[in-house]
Amino acid sequence: MAAAEDVRDRLRRATTALDTHGVPYAVIGECATAEWVGRVDAAAMRTTQHVDILLNRDDLGTANIVLKSAGIDMILDGVGRKSRDAVRIAVAGEQVHPEHLLPAPGLNESASGLLSLEALVRMKLTSFRRGDRVDLRDLIDVELIDTTWPAKFPPELAARLQELLDTPDG
Repeated sequence: MAAAEDVRDRLRRATTALDTHGVPYAVIGECATAEWVGRVDAAAMRTTQHVDILLNRDDLGTANIVLKSAGIDMILDGVGRKSRDAVRIAVAGEQVHPEHLLPAPGLNESASGLLSLEALVRMKLTSFRRGDRVDLRDLIDVELIDTTWPAKFPPELAARLQELLDTPDG
């Protein structure tokens, strides 16, 4: 429980610092998934080890200063912490990893510091690691994603989502 509270505290400190200094951002990743799931069923929320934030490239320098002023390093939160304690940054509109089919969304696909559900699902389908598939299943389980959703995405991403929809216990 303490680890989960550490993540929530890190997220609060990071977003408060960015908000206070007017740095645009969006919460992405597992924290964003938890927020969306929690809006439907708080009991279905999972804890996470990471805080992931989307920033514009032009704001990286300012964000680094702002986060450091809040006691957060953009890479690792605190001295002597492990990589799972990282505040990970993705750059809006750029490839997160070279093998990804699509770049990260732009901040125009967010509201109140949270990535839109459609953009979050697109990011999860683009990466499609085990954790991303678990997050997508959570979104399906609380009925935020249904059989109409594959049509929103390019064919390869649609096929990934359809696979998850077709194998609910898989």
